[in-house]
Amino acid sequence: MAAVNDSMVCVVAHPDDESRLCGGILALLAAKGVDVHIVSLTRGEGGELGEPPLCTREELGAVREREMRCACAALGARSVTFLDYVDPLVGPENALFAPEADEATLAGQIAEIVIAIGAQAWLRARASFPKGWTPTLAILAHGTNGEYGHPGHRLAHRGARAAVALLGDSAPVFYTFGASFPDNPRPRLGNADDPAHFVVDIRPYLDRVLAATLCHKTQHALFVRRRSKVQGRPVSIEEVVYLETHEAVRRQWPPVADGQAPEDVFASWLSA
Repeated sequence: MAAVNDSMVCVVAHPDDESRLCGGILALLAAKGVDVHIVSLTRGEGGELGEPPLCTREELGAVREREMRCACAALGARSVTFLDYVDPLVGPENALFAPEADEATLAGQIAEIVIAIGAQAWLRARASFPKGWTPTLAILAHGTNGEYGHPGHRLAHRGARAAVALLGDSAPVFYTFGASFPDNPRPRLGNADDPAHFVVDIRPYLDRVLAATLCHKTQHALFVRRRSKVQGRPVSIEEVVYLETHEAVRRQWPPVADGQAPEDVFASWLSA
């Protein structure tokens, strides 16, 4: 189990990334006592409206914010923060775009959140721990390649990486999800440049992942579309979720020598 007030900041680009790309790991960490804080760059304003549409385009950002708050509660997260960047509309032939953002400003915003969360954890615990004790922190974000190349995911990755650089010697350990590994049940979502340091069996947490996924009602058709095409028949959201039995992460900072297994607080959370 995690120590009291150990915290993890997960940086994603859109609502549903937290559930579909790393929901099992987030649920695992929360179940082990880690305070999970999720930061989303956008409210997913440019995404799908549902089939049939569940809201207007103008309403979508507010609807998807509510969906994400529902999902994060299902995963056991302590807080959700939106950075108010606007998700661009999907273009012709499903072209994807990143929100307009000054990357230095984005890095500063993420760094400020990490500092604030660390301070809050220290204040909550200072009466129970010896003088000088500091809660442990970690950052988790999209992988180097943006999983399937999504420019918004890549922006979130760069923002988190730059925040780590800004924090310097006080930076938490930094991991990315969607790391690549053999027999990945979702190879399309594996970041080719991020070989996994840890492959995690998330089967004990799939009920929580399913509950979180079901919160994202506007995106249900999207979740099953690709799998249905591959299977040659309509598949359910439950089928999609329960096929995804493993998730993987890679430590990005501090760097790890080839062939060496990371030893840090994040690794201890996964193995405890």
